[in-house]
Parts: sequence; C-alpha cells; structure tokens
Amino acid sequence: QPHGYKLLGNLRITIMKQEKRVIGQWLNNKMTNGVARKILVTGGAGFVGSAVVRRLIRSGNTVANIDKLTYAATPEAVEECLESPNYQLIQADICDVDAMRQAFETSQPDCVMHLAAESHVDRSIDGPGAFIQTNVIGTFTLLQAARGYYEGLTGAKRDGFRFHHVSTDEVFGSLSPTDPAFHEKTPYSPRSPYSSSKAASDHLVAAWGETYGLPTVMSNCSNNYGPWQFPEKLIPVVIMNARDGKPLPVYGKGENVRDWLHVEDHASALCTILERGQIGESYNVGGNAERQNIEVVRAICAAMDAHHPENAPHDKLITYVTDRPGHDARYAINASKIKRDLDWEPAWTFDQGLSSTVDWYLANEDWWRAIVASGGAGARLGLTKKVGK
Repeated sequence: QPHGYKLLGNLRITIMKQEKRVIGQWLNNKMTNGVARKILVTGGAGFVGSAVVRRLIRSGNTVANIDKLTYAATPEAVEECLESPNYQLIQADICDVDAMRQAFETSQPDCVMHLAAESHVDRSIDGPGAFIQTNVIGTFTLLQAARGYYEGLTGAKRDGFRFHHVSTDEVFGSLSPTDPAFHEKTPYSPRSPYSSSKAASDHLVAAWGETYGLPTVMSNCSNNYGPWQFPEKLIPVVIMNARDGKPLPVYGKGENVRDWLHVEDHASALCTILERGQIGESYNVGGNAERQNIEVVRAICAAMDAHHPENAPHDKLITYVTDRPGHDARYAINASKIKRDLDWEPAWTFDQGLSSTVDWYLANEDWWRAIVASGGAGARLGLTKKVGK
C-alpha cells in the first residue's frame, strides 16, 4: 500500500510500471507455492501454449514442450526459455504413439497441460481431416500414453498427477443476444468441424477420467487475443491490413459477438487451474468483454488513427464480406465458478489489452511480414468445401 501496490485476492496487483518485471516474477513464484514441478506441455510453441510455457519457466518449473511445429507454431515466442536448463523442446506429433510414450518416459512429468490443437474455424471448413486427426486422434493417443504412465506411478508422484485439457467455449454452440452465458453444465452443441473435434476431445478426456481413473481437469475459454497470435485471426488481420491500407474484412454484418480474453490472462487462469482446480471438474475462463466483431474492428481503427494519423480514418477500409458458413452468432462465458472456487478473474480490461496488442504488432512488423510474405497467412479461407480433405 505505501508503495502504490494494491494486493487482490488472487495475488494480482496494480503496480508501478517500472517495477512490473520484478513483482511479476515474485507473483509467478508465489503461484507455484515455491514448489517447482515437471510439466509436460503440448502445443507449447503455439499462441496460448507459448504464453503458458513462458509463465511456467519464469516460475522455476521444468517444462517439456511437445510441439509438431506446424504452420501456426511460433518458436520465437519461447526464445527466452531456451537459456533455461529447465526447458526442453520435443518436436513430435501427438498422434505418434511411440513418440508420446517416449516423451512420458524421458520427461517423467508431475502433470500434463494439453494445448496442442488445430484451432482455426475457417481452416476446419476447408480441411476438416486435420482437425479430426490432431484434436481427436491426437488427444486419444496422449490420453493413452498418460494413462500408461500414470498407472506406473506410486506415492506422492501418483497423488499429485493430473491431466489438464484445454478447450474452447465453441463446443457449447451459438447463443442468441438474450441467452444466458455458457456455464460449465451447458449442453454441448458444436456447429463447425473445429468445435466438433474439440467437443469430441472433451468427451474423451471426461471418459478417461471416469472409466480409467485418470485424474483429469478441463477448461473452456473464450476468444483469445494478444502478442504472438498467428496472423490469420480477426484482430491481427485487421491490425496488419490497417497498417498497409488494405481492406479490413468483416464477415456478414459484423454483428457476431465474442467474449475476448487476453492471452496472458488465459495463461494465468490455466496455471491457477493446474495448481488448485479440482480433479474431475471443468472451469470456464472468460475475459468479461463481450463485443460485436464490428466494434472490435472499429476500436482497432481508432487505435491505428492515433498511431498513424496520416492514414486516418482507418475505418474507411472496413469491407463487409461473405459470411462464414454456419457462423455462430454469439459466444459468452459465465466465469463465476473459477472466480468463486479458485479466486481468479482477468486482470486485463479489453481496452487495455487491445491497445497493448496493437502496439505489439506495430512493434513486431518483421515477424508478421515474414509470415505473410511466405504465403502462410492472408488468404480468405472457409468458403470452399473440399470433400475428403
């Protein structure tokens, strides 16, 4: 208090900007109660996974990161971890039975955080096969490897083991403007190949908990945004196009609603669930920030006007395009359970998070321009239906 710090229930703080790094490290150490653990993370070179890996390494944990390093992987996002003796990258496909068994044998993890997934809805419309393979078969393969490993554990190692499966709110389907937000008991109603594959993986995890006694915990999050997001999702695409004076594509009328969660908040929530979540439970993680897509785009335009007034107004670039097939109207998360039971809530407001994200993408043009130049992003997807792919 005398130094301007405000300590909240879940150890989040408001701090002086110049001391953020030091206090952040202290918080990360407190998060693990001073006990370093061996954690097997899948998809740790991805957008959300890399944020989790950075947080775990900073906290003094040992991390074995299994990542196939597909098109959406960003090894640069975990470069800071390469200097740590506690970090190991295992380049492997989670569908590879032998590789997954070997990963468990060599890393001897205390727990698993499963984030590896194909996640772009538009890509799932064009090529659903990859989503079934990675999200369903991959999760099955990982569960089997975890089950075999867990059955060989004894004592405190066995008692402390858990398998944390990270999923999405899209498994719950689509809401009307007046429907109550998704809660943990909302019936599943997936409407895209992506959400269907994630729903299947959720059910597999729950079944392995019930049938085989694997200690599982699950989380379902709302739309993430922030640094290092692969430039195919709404927010980075709009920032990049606005920077170059290109059309800003808005699906349909832009009235689809999403709840936006900053990636660092999501990583914080996942680590909290790993530490204190109850076995067999699921937790919804949201940002308390419902916005129509068109509102998000206009907010980015306003931020770009401030950064590059010579090109203002950027909202003149807004272009309404053909909507995505089966586009869910609204997602909304009721995150009261994680706040009540685990004392967690988001630290970032949407305005703060979006402003910071715009700043980051403008400061890291070399990264995303290289991806666009390689043909890895930028093309419109999700309009064609390729049978058999």
